[in-house]
Amino acid sequence: MRHRRLAIGGWLLGVVLLTVLGSLVGTHTLKDSDYSVGEDGRAQRTLADHGFATPASESVLIQRPQPAADRTAVLADADLRAAIGDVSARITETGEVDGLRAPIPLPGAETDPNLVSTDLRSVLVTFEMRGDEETAADRIEPVLAAVDAAAREHPGLLVEQVGEASADKALGDTVGKDFKRAELLAIPLTLGILLAVFGAVVAALIPVALALTAFVAALGVVAFTSRLLPTDETATSVMLLIGLAVGVDYALFYVRREREERAAGRSPREALEIAADTSGHAVLVSGLTVAVSMAGLLITGLSVFSGIAGGTVVVVLIAVLGSLTVLPAVLSALGDRVELLRLPWHRRPEQRGRRARAQAHAQAQAQEPARPGIMGHLLRHPGPVAVVTGGLLIALAVPALGLRTSEPGMDDLPDDLPIMQSYDRVQDAFPGEQTAAVVVVSADDVRSPDVSAALDGLRRLAVDSGVMFEPVTTEISADGEVAKVAIPIAGSGTDEESQQALTRLREEVIPASIGTLSTVTADVTGWTAGSVDFNEQLNGRTPLVIGFVLVLAFLLLLAAFRSAIVAAAAVALNLLSVAAAYGLLVVVFQHHWADGLLGYTSTGAITNWLPLMLFVILFGLSMDYQVFVLSRVREAYDSGLPMREAVLTGVRRSAGVVTSAAVIMVAVFSIFATLSQVSMKQLGVGLGAAILLDATVIRVILMPAVLTLIGDRAWPRQAGPGGPGGAERGADTADTATTELLAATDRR
Repeated sequence: MRHRRLAIGGWLLGVVLLTVLGSLVGTHTLKDSDYSVGEDGRAQRTLADHGFATPASESVLIQRPQPAADRTAVLADADLRAAIGDVSARITETGEVDGLRAPIPLPGAETDPNLVSTDLRSVLVTFEMRGDEETAADRIEPVLAAVDAAAREHPGLLVEQVGEASADKALGDTVGKDFKRAELLAIPLTLGILLAVFGAVVAALIPVALALTAFVAALGVVAFTSRLLPTDETATSVMLLIGLAVGVDYALFYVRREREERAAGRSPREALEIAADTSGHAVLVSGLTVAVSMAGLLITGLSVFSGIAGGTVVVVLIAVLGSLTVLPAVLSALGDRVELLRLPWHRRPEQRGRRARAQAHAQAQAQEPARPGIMGHLLRHPGPVAVVTGGLLIALAVPALGLRTSEPGMDDLPDDLPIMQSYDRVQDAFPGEQTAAVVVVSADDVRSPDVSAALDGLRRLAVDSGVMFEPVTTEISADGEVAKVAIPIAGSGTDEESQQALTRLREEVIPASIGTLSTVTADVTGWTAGSVDFNEQLNGRTPLVIGFVLVLAFLLLLAAFRSAIVAAAAVALNLLSVAAAYGLLVVVFQHHWADGLLGYTSTGAITNWLPLMLFVILFGLSMDYQVFVLSRVREAYDSGLPMREAVLTGVRRSAGVVTSAAVIMVAVFSIFATLSQVSMKQLGVGLGAAILLDATVIRVILMPAVLTLIGDRAWPRQAGPGGPGGAERGADTADTATTELLAATDRR
């Protein structure tokens, strides 16, 4: 407060410097190989070490209206042959394709008779995009245009393209529009709610300004931390989500407390000092807890989570720093001008304060107790209330026992996208064509007779299994030490059928063929293998992450409130809210009853990264409310009130700000439920529902009941003023102080 110009100027200068330096340094982003772990990771490294490029593969489906009599008739169809030649010529002219394969002989193309479907209606023309796979989606447009032109030239046939680059482009376009809409809605929505809370434009702008500047500064810092923890677009989106949530919450807690104290008759300096000592303390404890929760993701050893952890820890700590420095400086500089541009129908805080003080004074004169209200009646029977409320939340969490996860694949996209419809038709005509498993075989010489025989056996056993199909393709490295065998498998790539096919390939087909040679090794990669190996490592590390977060959160709460039983209760209640959110996710997204309501088709599983991500985010954000409410309860208890009255007072005093913060979070998270991707819908519904439950059922009913049951065991009173009878004497002291304050107010 004494150096507010330095604080405000330093904050703005710091944000600008970090932004400029971050843009000059550049941010290290994750590569495709960084996402691979286990056997999938070994196979990817082997391919990279032996010069195998991993270009984006594409397919063009050409389909007749009716099936032909036999395979020969398919290839003899003049219209079909003309379309195959036209498509091949047009895509070759773009200069972006390589490795062209067609079912009939064509100049510059490899002939592959297996590119005719078993239903005798369809053929494929396959190719690969030249250059880096990661930039293929940026260069696919001319190829898509060429295929569209060919489709218009052959109206009697269905001609459409699907593949890795075209799917990435469709996904990028869809996600880009979604997030642009989310960003356009989130900030105005937050501002609107804050305007309703404060009733003044200036007061509403302060929390949003703090959150956005903290996010911008964090982006600059991440440019440096990404040297150790590379990041990606998902991490940036989560940073924005968490940064907006905690930044607005912390400023909301601080500003509301300062305004309350001013309305109670405190001077501007006294109001700020009280806000710093109470809300500032709560912000510090809450911010450290959120940072600890997000840091737990580092234990997974998965690069995608490490990038998210690094970015969110940075944005949370910067938001805390801003809340404890520049925010009080801004409030000190503005003073009561923070109420500028007030809505005409909104009473000023001092008017509300005078009315509240007059009512309190009248009650004191008449010796009338305050009305207990619904919560007061509930807290007279805390045991039954805790049992009933806790039982309902446990019942809501029970479906989580059936939670099943899978990696988001093509079914994560909405069904009405043309690329999805094309994908489904290719899968129907050529099962497994888009979901090949890649067996990476390593030997001193994979061209030797015994290895060649083993590769032939691998192909034969795979096709005979009934869950793997032709065409099986084999590529040999330039040094002759590695063979890359692509085998189409059943299923969508991430479903149960694909996982069973992968298990059979790894545990039966490979041991019976390649496994017979002691000097030869084989690792499986591909979409399904990557999903399974990612899940295995994630599932193995998840208990460690949960344990880490719980222990450190307990220790932070213990240090903040100096009560082991309060810290344990807070941790248990947070776990209950997370479990209830899991149960809701299973009910909504593993079954089909909500498909029409949310505009999606259920995949029958929860996105594999979502449960752990929900745990760390919810555990951290729920602690905002937990710490704030407990702080107000502790204040009331320390003033001498019995525990039940302290709980009632603390919850009532914090109800407005906690409700406001929860409404903002639920509104922002609900936007994600409207996005196209199923995984984003799951994130939005999970976060929104959990925050709503946490801020209403748990904070307003269950936690007060639990604290009332704990009673004086939470913070045992000392002998003397706080010993036996100390509560009554403390209450008398508090009443005397209140009477003196009211008298002083009357004199003023």
